[in-house]
Amino acid sequence: MKIIIAGAGDVGFHLAKLLSYESQDIYVVDLDREKLNYLDSHLDVITHKGDATSINVLKNIGVSNYDLLIAVTDSPNTNFTIAVIGKKLGVKKTIARINNPEFINNSEIDFKELGLDYVISPEELASKEIKMLLHQATFNDSITFENGVLNMVGSTLNEKSPILNCTVQHAKNKFPEIDFIIIAVKHNNSSQTIIPRGDTTFELGDEVYFSCPKESIPKLHKLTGKDTFEIKDLMILGGSKIGEKAARKLCKDNFRVKLIEENKSRASHLAEVLQDTLVIQGDGRDLELLEEESIREMDAFVAVTGNSETNIMSCLVAKSKGVKKTIALVENMDYINISQTIGIDTLINKKLLAASEIFKHVRKGEVLALANLKHVDAEVLEFEVKPNSKVTQRTIKDIKLTRNAVFGGVIREGKALMTFGDFQIKSGDKAVVFCLPEAINEVEELFN
Repeated sequence: MKIIIAGAGDVGFHLAKLLSYESQDIYVVDLDREKLNYLDSHLDVITHKGDATSINVLKNIGVSNYDLLIAVTDSPNTNFTIAVIGKKLGVKKTIARINNPEFINNSEIDFKELGLDYVISPEELASKEIKMLLHQATFNDSITFENGVLNMVGSTLNEKSPILNCTVQHAKNKFPEIDFIIIAVKHNNSSQTIIPRGDTTFELGDEVYFSCPKESIPKLHKLTGKDTFEIKDLMILGGSKIGEKAARKLCKDNFRVKLIEENKSRASHLAEVLQDTLVIQGDGRDLELLEEESIREMDAFVAVTGNSETNIMSCLVAKSKGVKKTIALVENMDYINISQTIGIDTLINKKLLAASEIFKHVRKGEVLALANLKHVDAEVLEFEVKPNSKVTQRTIKDIKLTRNAVFGGVIREGKALMTFGDFQIKSGDKAVVFCLPEAINEVEELFN
C-alpha cells in the first residue's frame, strides 16, 4: 500500500514507525525540516519538506497514485484542507485528525462527498479509553471484541498471586476451571515484550496479558492476586475537552463524578453543560482542596489537565490517599511504559490512541485497539476468516505460527472459543491474533 502522511509530529512519527515494519511505501510531508531529519535517521521512509495543503506539492509527490492520505498535523483545519484537496487530486482514501465534534456526529453534511472518508478525534478516543478502563477497574489494560464476548486484559502480578514462579503450562494445569490464554508477558524493569511459551515463568511485578471469554474475567483476579472492586465515586482533574467528554460519558453510566477545573469561566461553563457532574473551581494541585473534596473517599482519580507532570504528580498524591484506580493523560509517549514503575495504574496518550485508530484502516484484516495494550510493543489483529485460507487447513498445533505471535481465540456464532493445540479455525470465524510488529506480514499470510 502506498501511503502519504501529512504531519511529522508524534502521531505521524508513530504511524510511520508502525508502517515501516511492513515495508509499506511511506511518504511523509512536513514543513519542519528538523522533524523530517529525525524521521530520516530513525525510519525507512521517504520525507519531503513542503506544505501538504499545496496543490503543486501533492501533484509533485504523485498523490493520485497513492492508496491513502493521512492528515495528522497539529491543525484540524489544515488536516481538513489536505484531505479535501488530496481526494480531488485522485488519492483513493483520506483520513484526517479533527477535534471538532460537529465533524464526527453530524448527520446533515456528508463529509465523504467533500473528500473526507474518515475523521478521528483524539479527545473522543481518550474519553472512551477512560470509560473502558474504569469499567474494568482491576486491570491496567482492556480490549473487548464483539461487545465483550472475547476480551484481552492486562494486570501486574503482586505478591499474592498464586502463579508466581509457575510456568505458563503449570498455571494452566493449576487452574483448569478458568478459560484463558496467556498472550504476553513483560518482566519488571524490562522493555521487552515476550510472547510466552509453556516454559515461560511468571515473576513478581510481571505485566501479564490474558485473552479470555467474558465469563472468565471475574475469575482472573484470582491469578493476579488482586482483590476485585467496583468504582462508583471518581474525581476528574482538568476540565479540558477530554475531561468534559469523560464526565458526560461516565455520568450516563451512573458514576458519581466530581470535576475540578482551575479556570473560573471554564468551570462555570462546565457547571452549566454537565448537569449530573459536581464541578468545583479550584487548583487540583492544592492538597487542602483535594482533602476538602473527600479525595480519600474516591474510588478513582483521573487527571487530564494540559500538563503531563501535573497529571502524574496528582495521581501519585491520589494513590497516597488510598485511591484504588488512577489514570493520567500524558503528552510524552515515552512516559507510557513507566506507569507501573512510578505507581500509577494507567497512563494514556491521545496521540498514540489516534495513531492506533488510523492504523486500523491500513491493515488487510481489521485491527482492533492496537495501542490499547499500552505497555507492550505489539499488535492485536482481528480477522474475518475467509474460505480456504491457510489458517483453516490445519489445527493450531500444526500451523507452526511464528514465535512472535499467538492466537488469542476466535468468536464463532457469537461465542468466544480458546484456540489451544487441537483447535481448528473455520471459515466465518473471527480470529484474534496477538503479534510483535515484525510478525505482521507472516500472520497476514495465514489469512489469505
